[in-house]
Amino acid sequence: MEISINQQRTEIPEHFSVEELLSFLFADSRKGIAIAINQAIIPKREWPVHVLNPEDKITLIKATQGG
Repeated sequence: MEISINQQRTEIPEHFSVEELLSFLFADSRKGIAIAINQAIIPKREWPVHVLNPEDKITLIKATQGG
């Protein structure tokens, strides 16, 4: 199915959860990540059970260190 991640079209398997998507995108670490789907923030506790739908618009923000 097709979704949009930070305004880029991306193909993912059907029935992917937020947790599965983040594991796919960030294999090493998911620390410091915030995610919104269709402009609604998804709390981390919901990541394993929130299933993505075709045409979802996802905004991913990853915190970085610096100064």
